[in-house]
Amino acid sequence: MSGSSEQAVTRRRSRVRGRRMRRGMIYALPDWLFIIVLFVVPIVLLIVMAGSRWTLMGGNRGWNFPTNFTKVLHNELLGHAIGFTLEYTVIVTVILLVLGLGLALLVQESSAWNNVLRTCFLLPSATGLASASLLFYALYSPQVGPVTKILAHLGLMDANGSVLATGQSALWATIIVIVWRFSGYYMLLMMIGLQSIPGDLYEAARMDGAGTWRIFRSITLPLMRPTIIMCLVYCVTGSILAFDQFFILTKGGPNNATMTVVELIYNFAFDSKKDLGMAAALSLIVLLALVVINSIQMRGLRDNTK
Repeated sequence: MSGSSEQAVTRRRSRVRGRRMRRGMIYALPDWLFIIVLFVVPIVLLIVMAGSRWTLMGGNRGWNFPTNFTKVLHNELLGHAIGFTLEYTVIVTVILLVLGLGLALLVQESSAWNNVLRTCFLLPSATGLASASLLFYALYSPQVGPVTKILAHLGLMDANGSVLATGQSALWATIIVIVWRFSGYYMLLMMIGLQSIPGDLYEAARMDGAGTWRIFRSITLPLMRPTIIMCLVYCVTGSILAFDQFFILTKGGPNNATMTVVELIYNFAFDSKKDLGMAAALSLIVLLALVVINSIQMRGLRDNTK
């Protein structure tokens, strides 16, 4: 009887586990459908397009691998687009991480004045990137914007010129838009990291006679490393995929001086080439590059948490 009872209990437990597993699969089904429709299918289509002669108007005209990749790698704009994108990424990443951490240190203490400052710094984050770019496009306009008039009054540029007229000035004008839009967001992320540091560590360091710089270098920075790496991943990824701000402000000009890699993808697909196959090939290259870059950054985060 005892053996039969144990077998009955085992079968009952197996049925319960089976029901729970089926129920869990049913609950997870919407998530799996979401992943398949929005991630798996587009990536598969991207791979197919990258290996096919697929024009904008003519559609798929057959397999031509690796012609699209060869044409992309030999395109005269690719080298400049990669160099410009990397330059922009480095500058924006350094400025946003340093400024975000600095603002977080400035307003981390709770007070009425700091609450006002936090709100002011965070307000631009509520603006969409396209909206922010359109706002600054109007501000930079020589006809209606005040920026050109102010710079001309200070003797920094010609009254009939534009801050978007040269590649270098257009780069920094775009960087100003990004810093204005995202500095409050990175300040918030850095504040979350700062608030996770135990206050006892600071008190013990002060009792041992450590100064402000020594505390920052020996306590704050090491314990902020996971947060900084997370912000680094966000910032590098967003900068490499930069499109909206340059498309609205410069459209890759003047003379392709501010052409980013993603703008070049757009150019291949809808402008000069009208070749979706080339655009897909470059998109696949960018995707693989991002996977490698983010893997290296995330490895640093994992090494820090061990």
